[in-house]
Amino acid sequence: MTTRSEPGQGRPDPGLDAIMSERRQLINLAYRLLGSLAEAEDAVQETYTRWYAMTRQQQDAIESPGAWLTTVASRVCLNLLGSARARRETYVGEWIPEPLPERTEWIRGRPGGGSVDPADRVTLDESVNLAFLVVLESMTPAERVAFILHDVFCHSFAEVAEIVGRSPGACRQLASSARRRIRDSQPSATPSAQRAGVVRDFKQAWEARDIDALIGLLDPDATAIADGGGLATTFLHPIEGGEQVAHAWAEIARRKPDNMTFQERMVNGQPGLVAEQDGVTVTVFAFDVAGDRIKQIWVVRNPEKLRHWSTG
Repeated sequence: MTTRSEPGQGRPDPGLDAIMSERRQLINLAYRLLGSLAEAEDAVQETYTRWYAMTRQQQDAIESPGAWLTTVASRVCLNLLGSARARRETYVGEWIPEPLPERTEWIRGRPGGGSVDPADRVTLDESVNLAFLVVLESMTPAERVAFILHDVFCHSFAEVAEIVGRSPGACRQLASSARRRIRDSQPSATPSAQRAGVVRDFKQAWEARDIDALIGLLDPDATAIADGGGLATTFLHPIEGGEQVAHAWAEIARRKPDNMTFQERMVNGQPGLVAEQDGVTVTVFAFDVAGDRIKQIWVVRNPEKLRHWSTG
């Protein structure tokens, strides 16, 4: 459908295609702001609901519908971020951002699958790798919105100020504070091919239950964090220390069901692993690799966060 008519007017809306073409950009923005594709989709839906709640005259008076949609979506996300911390206080175990597969692997979260609308795909780049999204979770809502809008989506601080309700100078400070958090986290600059090799070696050592090899691949201060959301069995508290993580993974391998397989897959644009049972992805493993060592492992088992994963 490319046109719509206002009730009682009978005239088409020539701008519908232009309005709906903004959807992918809005999804990309909202996912980076919220760390959850499900919440991002809800935020974008709310944005369009507000657009179509206006009269045609009100819509026509808006000089840049795209800018209006971005502003509204950002404010919706800012409100959601403000309430997210309270919601996550009741979350069972650790909360990890929702992992995304490569775009060719997306499926709809409903029986029968089917291809996903290209407008709903998130562009996978450094601003959505899981390590980056985890750092964003440590920021205040205002810091996160100011940083993402300015540094990732190239909005001016004057535009950011209008969205977050602060002065351009204050927004500049917010983005600067966010940048310091990113720098302090020392995100890995290891080439993707090298990361993939480390992850592959880890998979082989894991399947062989080779404790020494696992320890050799893990940073001495490595940490593993799991997210089951109370809907899947996993460890509730972070496992700290390379040796402790190695022994935990060897135990996981020992308890692995016969119908479970581990596959090398890309997770948010970075080399990772998935566990599949009877053709269904039940766990996604994301890694932060520095040099030839793994510094962090994120384990996502909450089935609500795996709805876009296919069997590849």
